[in-house]
Amino acid sequence: MKPREASLQQEPAPDLTARLTDGHHQALKLWLRMLACTMRVESSIRSRLRSGFGITLPRFDLMAQLERQPEGLRMGELSRRMMVTSGNVTGIVAELEREKLVARVHDPHDGRAFVVRLTPAGRRAFAGMAAVHEGWVTELFRDIPARDKAQMIALLDKMKRQLNDDKED
Repeated sequence: MKPREASLQQEPAPDLTARLTDGHHQALKLWLRMLACTMRVESSIRSRLRSGFGITLPRFDLMAQLERQPEGLRMGELSRRMMVTSGNVTGIVAELEREKLVARVHDPHDGRAFVVRLTPAGRRAFAGMAAVHEGWVTELFRDIPARDKAQMIALLDKMKRQLNDDKED
């Protein structure tokens, strides 16, 4: 067996669920399983973005938010959507602005505020990355049958609604 083949057959590293026992509450098991899966997917995507495009996941995420809103977004709205501090968003925007991938323009509704938009170069760069990114995600989930994916989506939608309803109480 070649060294690469041997390394592919090794047991995966223990994750958050390794310490669970039959005595743990089912909700805890579910949460940790979801978190472990999310962390593995995110780690793979982070690594691929870094090696394939020299970009971080937060920069990619910020560009994705702007791609969905061609008129641009205020810094505070970017921060809220990305669930990070405004300081983090400011730093990412500054980097992308230096690279001419985004531009800050005065908000037409409030001259004191700025809106961040993708530049034409930013749109082109993001379009290329997004197409490759979609392929990576598809590859990561390739062995899960379509009906199972549909069922997981439905269950997670139900869970999200429940969590949103609980938040409003």
